[in-house]
Amino acid sequence: MGLVYPLPSARTARSAKEINLENCLGKTVLVIGGGGREHAIVDALSRSPQVSMIYCAPGNAGIGEQAINVPLKDTDVEGLKAFALENQVDLTVVGPEAALAAGIVDAFRAAGLAIFGHTQAATAIESSKEFAKELMAKYGIPTAAYRSFSEYEEALSYVSARPFPAVLKYDGLAAGKGVVIAQDLDEARRALADMLLDHSFGEGRVVVEDYLTGPEFSFLCFVDGAHVYPMPLSQDHKRAYDGDKGPNTGGMGAYTGLPFITPEDREFAYREIMCKAASAMVAEGMPLSGVLYGGLMKTPEGIKVIEFNARFGDPETEVVLPLLKSDIYDIFEGVATGREVEQPRWADGVTLGVVLASKGYPGHYQKGFDIKGLDKVDAQVYHMGTGIRDGRVFTNGGRVLMVVSGGTNLAEAREKVYHEISKIQCDNLFYRKDIAHIAFE
Repeated sequence: MGLVYPLPSARTARSAKEINLENCLGKTVLVIGGGGREHAIVDALSRSPQVSMIYCAPGNAGIGEQAINVPLKDTDVEGLKAFALENQVDLTVVGPEAALAAGIVDAFRAAGLAIFGHTQAATAIESSKEFAKELMAKYGIPTAAYRSFSEYEEALSYVSARPFPAVLKYDGLAAGKGVVIAQDLDEARRALADMLLDHSFGEGRVVVEDYLTGPEFSFLCFVDGAHVYPMPLSQDHKRAYDGDKGPNTGGMGAYTGLPFITPEDREFAYREIMCKAASAMVAEGMPLSGVLYGGLMKTPEGIKVIEFNARFGDPETEVVLPLLKSDIYDIFEGVATGREVEQPRWADGVTLGVVLASKGYPGHYQKGFDIKGLDKVDAQVYHMGTGIRDGRVFTNGGRVLMVVSGGTNLAEAREKVYHEISKIQCDNLFYRKDIAHIAFE
């Protein structure tokens, strides 16, 4: 467990004990969250020669190998602030959107604490689909046409008069479950009732968008006001099963090195979408100060925005950050304090990662199954939903592990990942066997 695959960028990651002994005068960092995204952040921080102590709240079994887990919820703003003050934390890095929406950045800054993440107001670019659509319309950022509704009958009448599929989005945070692509009127009726009558995600409006076609991809950027620092492009796989079949999940795998995106595509996405969005937020008086995630699609009419998120994506973070050659502490600290940073440097090559999930996910699943063989895996293993008891690692979530490997090309990375996954033994895990299939079609 904790082995690092041979990427040209990677300094060897250190354990929590090694970090503490190596430089007791270095920086102390608190990472908020407890999934695979946060494990990737902790792993990247563990390679920084400036960092001597990493805490993670609440963390997980794998994170505990490289950081000290703190039993605090990611939305316990007052508890986390008190911990950071008491332990003289130099920098806090926020993973989950729920913590951002709870105003953790505002509270930390008011207490004089440096924190990487957007203010509660700026988080609206993710927490309100309607706000994001209005922003894009106002500043000429390409996206699908849309209308917003608060009344069920009005929304249903509009959807009924338009072609299907119909894209229905709850206007708020819904843990990745607030988007329905309705194939027919019956499905649309159920989804609208769920959102506007039953209020399954809370009181809120619904955004109805035109349906777009084309391959989707993720563009993550570090953003400090109008300064936008791009990361490598990636693509995740939302459907649970091979062939992009089954229900939507939080992501069953991801890879970098997208064959369908040209340099011209990337430049357009950077200039006309990511930079424009950052400048728009400055103009609106709510500048970004963390990660801006662009969920984009290459349509026949050009690249358009599907959604913006206000934080690192998961599982994209797990395949992007291993390619970082720069010291991530410098980037996090620069963005958190408003200091302009050098353009991040990235390794050549590509990465590919596969998620191992509990059987039944994203529906009902059981926890508590032992996981064996992790010490034999010669690849990076990020823990997403694990616990540890008497030295034994067990399943403790829907998405449990993500195995990531690098290579000079996707074929090499994919062969390596699936070979290493075969060493993991657990009676209750499943995974897709076709991650990055679009690159091989």
